Amino acid sequence: MTPMPQSNTPKTAMIDDAPMIGGVLARAFGDDPMMRWFFPDDASREAGLGRYFTTLFTRQYGLHGVCERTDAAAAFWVAPEGQEKAVPDAETVQELVEILGDRAGLFRQAVEAAAEHTPPEPHWYLAVIGADPAARGRGHGSALLRSGLAQADAAGMPVYLESSKPDNLPVYEHFGFVVLGEASLPGGGPTLWAMRRAPRDPSGV
Repeated sequence: MTPMPQSNTPKTAMIDDAPMIGGVLARAFGDDPMMRWFFPDDASREAGLGRYFTTLFTRQYGLHGVCERTDAAAAFWVAPEGQEKAVPDAETVQELVEILGDRAGLFRQAVEAAAEHTPPEPHWYLAVIGADPAARGRGHGSALLRSGLAQADAAGMPVYLESSKPDNLPVYEHFGFVVLGEASLPGGGPTLWAMRRAPRDPSGV
């Protein structure tokens, strides 16, 4: 049977999409340095990542963020008005602790280290974006990136993100991001790059 073609047109991610989104992002982040640091066991990484991203989506970004997906990718954004609410509550933190097991302390330190660099200016935040490796090169990630950036531009807002994968930096730079700085995560973790993209006139090319 010929597989159905996968659409790379962004659509709003619904809570019912959680199993699909968790699976897609688990596969997308299987080679991400920070996620490999949080989930060091090769055998259990994909299952752990699936639970991790499903929890972030259903309990945090899906409620207070701007979440979109294609048939093979997903992105979680947070607009300025949602950033205070998008902080995980105690139950979410406890669930993440259970998922991360003995890496939970390192995760907490990493979150605190990243929070120290949160910009004071109002901004859109790109929390997560990833495409299934089997569908890379088919425009899924770039379609989601363009969609979120267009919304930020319409609001006249800059966009911030962090990345621990060096290969992704030129991709983001292609879309107008510049590196603001880098930091090594506590506990011998990987390097994290902070990036910013200035708002663009939505009527421009």
